[in-house]
Amino acid sequence: MDKVMIAQGVANKLFATENSVDKALAETSQFMNELLQARQDIRAAAVTGTTTVNKVAEAIAALAVARQALVDAHNDLADVKLRVGVRTKLIGIVPKEAVITHEQTRLREVG
Repeated sequence: MDKVMIAQGVANKLFATENSVDKALAETSQFMNELLQARQDIRAAAVTGTTTVNKVAEAIAALAVARQALVDAHNDLADVKLRVGVRTKLIGIVPKEAVITHEQTRLREVG
């Protein structure tokens, strides 16, 4: 198998992993928001659920650390790519539903 194809496979998995961690971070942040809002909605004391909120905050911090580690790995792999002789720019695979076609970018005439 060609080096570029191997490198693209690694890049695809890296991009997917980065996106997964970003999604997990966003979901966990939304969960935190939901917890805090629920406490207010039921008019519970601020101390209610403090342990849970702290644990979710720890999870958010851990995901942020994981995200930074992946960014660092991404930068390291950019150097490795050059050292093994791959000069091609590697791009991520975009989900089909996220692709905007030329037709979708055209302006419609309003009459």
